[in-house]
Amino acid sequence: MKHLMLSSMAIAALLMSGCAKKTPEVDMTDYNAPSEAERLAALQNQIQSQMQNVYFDFNKYNIKPDQQSAISNDAALLNQAGAESLKVQVQGNCDEWGSGEYNYALGLKRAKAGKDALIADGVSADRISIVSYGKSNPVCTEKTRECDARNRRDEFKVSQ
Repeated sequence: MKHLMLSSMAIAALLMSGCAKKTPEVDMTDYNAPSEAERLAALQNQIQSQMQNVYFDFNKYNIKPDQQSAISNDAALLNQAGAESLKVQVQGNCDEWGSGEYNYALGLKRAKAGKDALIADGVSADRISIVSYGKSNPVCTEKTRECDARNRRDEFKVSQ
């Protein structure tokens, strides 16, 4: 009987020590928080809305000193924390003067100048692509000097 009593007490002690009170684990996942893809898309839209075009003189593809602030702004946006995986396409555009082939080549030179300027301001070259639209993508079609000046530009399109 002594043996039975000792065995019962040992079993009771084991059972009680194994049933220690535990706090339940709580899933702290915030289901309302945006996913990584949603966060990146929002950042892409925010950056795109703040990107500035660069404008060129007639028949030129060098970035003028008064346009350097636009390049610096765009590079800072692309270099901000969290934007490292975003890419940018530099789109070279021309006014209507000259042949299609000439303006395609000039638009490509303008896009390359924009790419080189972004690289000089710290944007990684592998994040930048270039394309020329020549004179096929005007933002203005009036027959004025001001309109032509608005068409001689680089646009910067941000993507994932």
